Amino acid sequence: MKYRKVIPAAFISRPNRFMAKVRIGSADAPLETVHVKNTGRCKELLVPGCRVYLAESDNTARKTKYDLVAVEKNAAQLAGPGPLLINMDSQAPNDAAEEWLNAGGDGLFSESAIVRREVTFGSSRFDFYIEDGERKAFVEVKGVTLEQDGVVLFPDAPTERGVKHLHELCRAVDDGYECYLLLVIQMLWFVQ
Repeated sequence: MKYRKVIPAAFISRPNRFMAKVRIGSADAPLETVHVKNTGRCKELLVPGCRVYLAESDNTARKTKYDLVAVEKNAAQLAGPGPLLINMDSQAPNDAAEEWLNAGGDGLFSESAIVRREVTFGSSRFDFYIEDGERKAFVEVKGVTLEQDGVVLFPDAPTERGVKHLHELCRAVDDGYECYLLLVIQMLWFVQ
């Protein structure tokens, strides 16, 4: 999974959960409105003045030219060896998981397993359904973007939907399916 063209910017504000105001380039550059690819709270990440990274969209019909896909958490706030780059693209964990599952998931499944996205079971829609010979499995993927004192935490906010999915996964196990919860940690330390 790769982003086409990524540029740095300074985060200014977040007027709503879908949009952010950023400044690209110098401090006197005009503000640019960008799409935020994570509708979560992210208050500990999107702090005025922090460095963010934008991916340019190929879609010229969009209202915004860029997607905010990552944020750099300041080294002064961290217990780690340097700044922490946190991917904020809520679609990235599923895209990365799909690549991983299609490659056999490090031996969890075979490379010939059939992997389907967004499959309904009961009253939930799970991220992946896998058939591998006689095996039938559901995989629910969650991205992890919360870090405190060098420890990653999940969830970053209470979620009734998440609890519902876990209960539904338990029902799927009772019905004979294998079920997995895959946590994708969306962080990378910059060692200086």
